[in-house]
Amino acid sequence: MDTFWAVLLFGFNCLMLVASADVQSETRTLLEALVVAAMCLTVALRRKAPEKMMLLSILVGFCQIVFDVKPNPSNFAMLATIYTVASGTTRWASRTALGGALIGPTLYAVRYGNGERPPGSLWQGLFIMGLLTVPFVLAWVLGDSVRTRRAYWAQLEEKAARLEKERETQARIAVAAERARIARELHDVVAHNVSVMVVQADGAAYVLDSAPEQAKQALETISGTGRQALAEMRRLLGVLRTGEQPESGEYVPQPGVEQLADLIDQVRGAGLPVDFQVAGEPRPLPSSVELTAYRIVQEALTNTRKHGGPDVGATVRLAYRDAELDLLVEDDGRGAQHELYSGGGADGLGHGLIGMRERVGMVGGSLDAGPRPGGGFRISAVLPLKSGQ
Repeated sequence: MDTFWAVLLFGFNCLMLVASADVQSETRTLLEALVVAAMCLTVALRRKAPEKMMLLSILVGFCQIVFDVKPNPSNFAMLATIYTVASGTTRWASRTALGGALIGPTLYAVRYGNGERPPGSLWQGLFIMGLLTVPFVLAWVLGDSVRTRRAYWAQLEEKAARLEKERETQARIAVAAERARIARELHDVVAHNVSVMVVQADGAAYVLDSAPEQAKQALETISGTGRQALAEMRRLLGVLRTGEQPESGEYVPQPGVEQLADLIDQVRGAGLPVDFQVAGEPRPLPSSVELTAYRIVQEALTNTRKHGGPDVGATVRLAYRDAELDLLVEDDGRGAQHELYSGGGADGLGHGLIGMRERVGMVGGSLDAGPRPGGGFRISAVLPLKSGQ
């Protein structure tokens, strides 16, 4: 398109050169032809090399003044060059174009104006120079506004891209957090209930011939534990079904502090003596704190069965404070191996302790897990009770 306009401008100026060839010398005609060709070249290449075309137009304009080549229609190419440079990102070229727009028309008016003017014509000359300057300044202003608008849209696009990346990052973080939450729930449900079922199954196999009634009771415990695990698995899977609400009675609610007594009775039935103590006045707690307390006791007693050894006993103490809930679970067994609790179970086997720390951290509490003086293992947790939850 630029080439088309350059050719059109060149053809129009050639017609004028042919018309004036009879009244001026060949040298003058040749100079004007060179000026016209150079100016039309700046139009054709103004987008590919805007800075170079600006310098070329300045050089051609200077030569016009020096060699007394009067302005012609090809000088309108300066308007296009000024606009193009001002709309670009090269600041020195834009400032140079603005200077040329302010100085160039004045130099032309002085150079080609009449040397002798009647009194009072100074103001008329200034007015004419102003009129000549306005189109060039407007070309620069228009180009600079285009540059500003382009920069604004580029900034908006960059901001939109950055926000999109941030949304993707937040989505990945949310997915990772949800996966960790699901992993904790699955671990707590499966590890506890399956361990109870394994203990009961081993006991039933051991007394199957000598004490059939005890074997039958163990099998009933296995059946009840399996049903409970299945109900909790259904609840967990029901939460994962997006857009589907559980039907009434289909999924059990999340366990809390009130269910600790049932949990401890179940553990006692599996052969682990547990002393359960409650201090303070029981009261409704935030659901997140209740679930955290239940899962800590559940996992701690499961670990006691796994690592405590024979003839182990456990103690669970729950204390209601004004602004926190204190929880202590300890046993008098042989305790867990160091790698199972050091660093939260860094060997990949202590996922239960990792889940405990994550749960306690989510409610803003603190947890201490490690060997107990005199033997055994101790887990202590402090869960803050935030008002309004």
